[in-house]
Amino acid sequence: MLAPSLGSRAASILFGVALLASGQNSTLTGTLAGQIVMEGFVSIRLKPWLRRLSTRLTVIIPAVITVLLAGEKGVDVLLTLSQVILSIQLPFAVIPLIYFTSSTQVMGKDFVNGLLTKVIGWTAALLFVGLNSWLLLGMVVAAAGGSL
Repeated sequence: MLAPSLGSRAASILFGVALLASGQNSTLTGTLAGQIVMEGFVSIRLKPWLRRLSTRLTVIIPAVITVLLAGEKGVDVLLTLSQVILSIQLPFAVIPLIYFTSSTQVMGKDFVNGLLTKVIGWTAALLFVGLNSWLLLGMVVAAAGGSL
């Protein structure tokens, strides 16, 4: 889909590589989060291979079922929808992260964000909120039959 619109096959390849890298990152993060929750909060101790298998299957099985139900043409829509949902939820993760890491009560004097980090973080958060607001407004206007 990207090659015709951008005029280069490299865009499609770069997007694919970025998608694979982000998938690996989320898999690793999900596995570690599952381990922390299972061992630290729920006190379930499993062998590492069994823990990895259970946390990954918990994610993979619903994804495979969804892709199978959507069919080949539906995968493009699902991919786009997943990216829209991820972009909308991003501020809900970034804003508390910046807030808590900027607090000396939470982080202490030695580990609190510096001024430059705070400025960059809050600027990025405002950009995310602004772009998502524009996206949602565009979707509402388009659903009503208009255009921005």
